Amino acid sequence: MKLTRIKFYSLAVFAAILTTTACSSDDPEPVNEEELITTLRVTFTGTGPNEGEVVTAVFKDLDGTGGNDPEITNPVLAANGSYDVSVAFLNEAESPAENITLEVQEEGDEHQVFFVANNITFTYQYDDQDVNSKPIGLSGSVLVGAAGTGTLQVLLIHEPNKDATGVSGGDPTNAGGETDISVTFNVTIQ
Repeated sequence: MKLTRIKFYSLAVFAAILTTTACSSDDPEPVNEEELITTLRVTFTGTGPNEGEVVTAVFKDLDGTGGNDPEITNPVLAANGSYDVSVAFLNEAESPAENITLEVQEEGDEHQVFFVANNITFTYQYDDQDVNSKPIGLSGSVLVGAAGTGTLQVLLIHEPNKDATGVSGGDPTNAGGETDISVTFNVTIQ
């Protein structure tokens, strides 16, 4: 009888240790998976001499990387024009479409949109800020230069170092972080 009590007591202690260990704070935290971004929409609304002109650049890849080619609408902007700019990110693989822009805005301190122009004059100014007064890039304004053609890369970077050299001014070179989406548009300025 005494041996049975010892076995039972040992079994109870083992179960208590196992339960305590299973609930320890060393358990990994759940992974926050990245959102699927199928669509990037950049809307340019003319100001100044080209007021009222609306140009939309769209990248849409509903089946993701490696499937069908994405649908791309490249922008044609007015030479020496000025525009208000708004950026939207969507997951149109879901019905109804999920507006990822809202999450980017809510987590603005963890995101930044960058515009990298090649062979064209494209000067972007951020109009929105996160809780730390650092840029997000969902809205802004742009001045474009003389007529010509070039490219415009639009990047959304997750967890950039916004204090690194040039990052708050729109240069992604030192941003670090992870790229959520990167799209290069062919731009015509005429």
